[in-house]
Amino acid sequence: MRSFIASSVFLGLAYAAAVPVEASVVPRGSHGHKKLNVQVGVRPYYLVDDMDESPLKEKLESCSEQKFKTSDFVFAHRGAPLEFPEHTLQSYRAAHRQGAGVIECDVAFTKDKQLVCRHAQCDLHFTTNILNTTLASKCTTPFTPFNGTAPATAKCCTSDITLAEFETLCGKMEGFNPNATTPLKYMDGTPYFRTNLYAQGCPKLMTVDSYIPLVDSWDLKFTAELKTPEVKMPFNGYTQKQYAQDLVNKFYEHGINPSRVFLQSFLPDDIFYWIDNEPKFGKQAVYLDERVDTPAGYANATASIPGLAKRGVKIMAPAFFALTKLNDAGKIVPSEYAIACQKAGLDIVAWSFERSGWLQIGGGGYYYDYVKNVLNNDGDMYTVLDVLAQQVKVKAMFSDWPATVTYYANCFGL
Repeated sequence: MRSFIASSVFLGLAYAAAVPVEASVVPRGSHGHKKLNVQVGVRPYYLVDDMDESPLKEKLESCSEQKFKTSDFVFAHRGAPLEFPEHTLQSYRAAHRQGAGVIECDVAFTKDKQLVCRHAQCDLHFTTNILNTTLASKCTTPFTPFNGTAPATAKCCTSDITLAEFETLCGKMEGFNPNATTPLKYMDGTPYFRTNLYAQGCPKLMTVDSYIPLVDSWDLKFTAELKTPEVKMPFNGYTQKQYAQDLVNKFYEHGINPSRVFLQSFLPDDIFYWIDNEPKFGKQAVYLDERVDTPAGYANATASIPGLAKRGVKIMAPAFFALTKLNDAGKIVPSEYAIACQKAGLDIVAWSFERSGWLQIGGGGYYYDYVKNVLNNDGDMYTVLDVLAQQVKVKAMFSDWPATVTYYANCFGL
């Protein structure tokens, strides 16, 4: 999914040397109990309280004391990165506790062609502590400080280091400080609406080989995105097709039924490869559609829907702004893109809830772009989600804080 990297001039937490971590990722969250007690915390209640008076608010209030259950409507986007470092063991555990039925691993490859969970191939400089380790010398682009005019820069990729080296790193909250004059200051750039509260110590990074058995142990489903490479392919003889096949092979190796797996990619050729060569996985492959980011691209994407359905695509997944619009009366309704998917019989998975920060700042920005003129408080998030669920009829919603969507899904029996 699209990355949100907030700038910050605040200095504070330094993600210094690694501390010992668990040798195993076998879940501890059950505390000896086989049945998970799903917890949604206070945020859904805060959002419902913040809503304007409406039948939807009354409905959501009526569900406040019910028992919450895991829901497949809830896709954990990178775990629970609103408050936990993304794609870490701690983030995945939080998403599980919050009722996500499907957990995401964005997949990138290392220098030795091993698969790891990272949102982008080249995000280590702002999602891990690599700049404060000896591995910084291996980065594609070394740290360069802010010089008064040009921002601080760095570029560190999974393909710069081996799997063994990757596993020595610690996760941190996504973000960087463009005004930084030192690597530690550069690493301190957590967005205003997130927190470092759960980022202390050394949050454990995940590989595909640790992610799959963890999620399997919880009896949940998987969604794994084959990240678009940021290095020229083939990479030392490693082709895009082999990369796509290696991801499938990992699920085979761990004995996972394809019905539990939603593979994803922004590259249509990856989707077509799975449809043609691994049809049991291909029928649930999720085409992440970023073409909608421009008006011309949106129009072309909408027009292409019937052809994609004929090609065998079953699930489309644009950013959720592309699925709604305002009608002449200023009411939020399904967009032309959403209607085209419905007519073609395609399922829709939307991304990513809880990724925009406060809605009173620019109406929520990118993710609410077509309806932001009628949004003025955070409670309006549920108004948009209700249209997506009830009118657009999305199959699932990715969320940076699964509990928010879990509350809604349980209230409406999704």
